[in-house]
Amino acid sequence: MEHLDSFIYSAEDGGFSAAARRLGLTPAGVSKNVARLEANLGVRLFRRSTRKLSLTEEGEQLLREVAEPWHRIQDAMAVVRQGANRAAGPLKVAMAPAVGRMHFVPMLAEFRRRYPEVLPDLHFDNRQVDLIAEGFDVAIGGGVELPQGVVARELARVRIVLAASPDYLARRGTPMHPDDLAAHDGIARRSIRTGRLQVLTLRDDAGRVAPYDPRPVAVLDDPEAMAHAAAAGLGIALLPAPHAGPLLADGRLVRILPDWYAETGPLFLYYSNRRLLPAKTRVFVDFVVERFRALGLAAHFAG
Repeated sequence: MEHLDSFIYSAEDGGFSAAARRLGLTPAGVSKNVARLEANLGVRLFRRSTRKLSLTEEGEQLLREVAEPWHRIQDAMAVVRQGANRAAGPLKVAMAPAVGRMHFVPMLAEFRRRYPEVLPDLHFDNRQVDLIAEGFDVAIGGGVELPQGVVARELARVRIVLAASPDYLARRGTPMHPDDLAAHDGIARRSIRTGRLQVLTLRDDAGRVAPYDPRPVAVLDDPEAMAHAAAAGLGIALLPAPHAGPLLADGRLVRILPDWYAETGPLFLYYSNRRLLPAKTRVFVDFVVERFRALGLAAHFAG
């Protein structure tokens, strides 16, 4: 068992030292375990050099065949050890900063009251994380192409609305139709994933569509920063409803062309598709879905 552990972790983590940290062994101990496995199989599994450890063809084949079943076995054993219904341990969660602060941080007190043995470890980041490779239990976001081993559970549809500051509108006038936007200053958004400017089309509930083409005066890659730039009078911005909401509520922003909006992908909970999810992950996913429903957050995200 420990020989296979040492091989799988060394292959996944790229070295004996990293595997040793996960297993609580010394690098020399991990190396010996791998050598014994190679001796038992009669093949080389790794090419070793002073700077690099890489899999041989036989090693790659073995990893493909055994890694996923072995992780499933470990998950099953962990569930049995801790009890299928006992949620405990650190829970590593990735989420966008503004949405996380506004909507998920306020949920933590109730979550901890229900599950005091779970330690939420929240990571706030606008980029799309690699759930599996970076060791996250859950990620909350949208627009991600699902990698193998990850499933998505929809939380809400996100509507993108047009907004500007009262000061900007007093100086430049209020657009009455999408065609008027070409004469206005706009705050453009750059995609973190692609590095390109986002191109969005406006639509209304009657099925009409129109271009969104104000003159860009600034380019930002963070929707919260865009909302504050618009509130400072820089220009018109297309903002996700949850980012625009607080500034619309306190009057720093005014929604314009309220019948028109853009659409983006839904907000999802991402987590592993392992059949035996750890209890801590399962209860967190169910808790967030329940709170979204109870608090009416899906309607809030839809603008």
